[in-house]
Amino acid sequence: MAQQETRTANPALIHHWYDPNTTPLNITDGDGVSVWDDNGKEYLDFCSQLYCTNLGHSNEAVIEAMDEQAHQIPYVSSAKRTPVREELASQLAQIAPDGLSNTFFSVSGSEANEIAVQLAREYQDAPTVLTRWRSYHGGTYGAGALTGDPETRATIERHATTSGAAKFLPPIPKAFDTHDPAELARRAGEHLEFVIRNEDPDSIAAILTEPIAGTSGAFPAPPGYFDHVRDLCDEYDILLISDEVITGFGRCGDWFGIQTESVNPDMITFAKGITSAYTPLAGVITTPEIASFVQTNGFDIGQTFGGHPVGCAAGCAALEVYADGVIDNVTDQETILETGLQEIEAEHTVVSDTRGRGFLWAIEFTDPETDEPFQDPRVTDEENPVRDVLQESRKRGALFGSGRPGFQIIISPPLIADQNDLQQALDILNESITAVFG
Repeated sequence: MAQQETRTANPALIHHWYDPNTTPLNITDGDGVSVWDDNGKEYLDFCSQLYCTNLGHSNEAVIEAMDEQAHQIPYVSSAKRTPVREELASQLAQIAPDGLSNTFFSVSGSEANEIAVQLAREYQDAPTVLTRWRSYHGGTYGAGALTGDPETRATIERHATTSGAAKFLPPIPKAFDTHDPAELARRAGEHLEFVIRNEDPDSIAAILTEPIAGTSGAFPAPPGYFDHVRDLCDEYDILLISDEVITGFGRCGDWFGIQTESVNPDMITFAKGITSAYTPLAGVITTPEIASFVQTNGFDIGQTFGGHPVGCAAGCAALEVYADGVIDNVTDQETILETGLQEIEAEHTVVSDTRGRGFLWAIEFTDPETDEPFQDPRVTDEENPVRDVLQESRKRGALFGSGRPGFQIIISPPLIADQNDLQQALDILNESITAVFG
């Protein structure tokens, strides 16, 4: 096979999330919502690679802005000022949730979350951060401690323990034995308060959470849940940090996912979509009070490539493109994804749930005879037929994401996808489920 030959011909490369039993796709070209492999086969990129190429693969405005900045001055120390960095910070202050105004730039989402936690601990003079089970906040040591995904955390902690984070249950029906949204919001909120009180509120600096879950299942919270979380944070003097690494920049139908909940956090972290992943850039947006604390006391931590000028130029251009109809496209087309996935659920008894918001959706598979996953990687290493659905979709020309745990599939197209793109991908997904399960 050509793909196998490509891999064995280049043994110098170690891929991220490396699995010796699989052959990664060799992608060589991209345009719009599609990518092509080294054999010339086209795929609809409905995982946006890593939930990040929000503007597709060929946005000339972003590319030109990067080129212009690289010709003007390609790099300026992250400890110094430069106009493009200040311009992007000003633009972010305009679109951020109310009360957030100051940006500390970083390189990746993992590092942005670590910086937000460090700021929270310094500002609050408290050590603990609460995060959800089944969450993903990064794969570095600090962000890995925050991550509630057992596979990631177990890999990181195999030889060195991490600390400073405590976990609470996500607001999903299986965690609280109810499908009633109001009851789920109440039980999940009461559970979170129990965890806060059990950990000692004075020891808790912040709650870090995704407003709509990302790779852990694209589940939105039930109505009222985040209002309860915000109230608990206010009552117990805890900062609320919204991890917007996946949900930011239009993915869920607004600039940031937390804005679809009408709740204002104390910080948001971002990455991925800020440049449509054309170049690495990330950061933390904070309140004026937290920014003033840093400006008064200093913050002796930095990264060489934080706020890279070429990344900031890409970010400025991307924000302009998002505002020029791209986010509107998500809200206009969202019902096509929602309706199409619901129809797939109705047609296939193995599909037990569909959920999501904007252009971030998931479908979950269970054995209809047991109402349990065909394979749950947390408790067994049996063959997982959901992986076969992903492989079938790939053969038929569409790329989807694998959820954590792996009994889910994540549907996360570029935000420029139109009705025809969405319908074609839904048809491929439906055909692939039929091919695997009948």
